[in-house]
Amino acid sequence: MAKITYVDHEGTERVVEATNGESVMETAIKNSIPGIDADCGGACACATCHVYVDDAFMEKVGQPEDMEQSMLDFAENVQANSRLSCQISVSDDLDGLKVTTPESQH
Repeated sequence: MAKITYVDHEGTERVVEATNGESVMETAIKNSIPGIDADCGGACACATCHVYVDDAFMEKVGQPEDMEQSMLDFAENVQANSRLSCQISVSDDLDGLKVTTPESQH
C-alpha cells in the first residue's frame, strides 16, 4: 500500500492509503476527495480527474500516453506536471505521492 496526499487548490491536504493496482482516481473517489469527479469512470474520456503531480514523482508516474495527452488538451490550466489521475496506477513506488487538484475543478 502507498500513502497518497491529495491537495486542493486552497492547500488543504488529505492523506489516504491506496491499494496497489488501483488508480489514483479510484482511490480519490473511494475516499471522497473533492476536486476529482471522474465523470467518465476512469475511461480516459473526460479530464475531470486532472491533477498536478509533485515534481519529485514525475519520473515515477511517467509521461502521459497519446490518448491521455489528447484529453489533457481539453483540460483547463494544463501544466508540465499535469496528468489524469485515472491513468496513474498505484504501486509501492508511489508511496508518498502528492497530487494537487486545479482550482477549476472545485
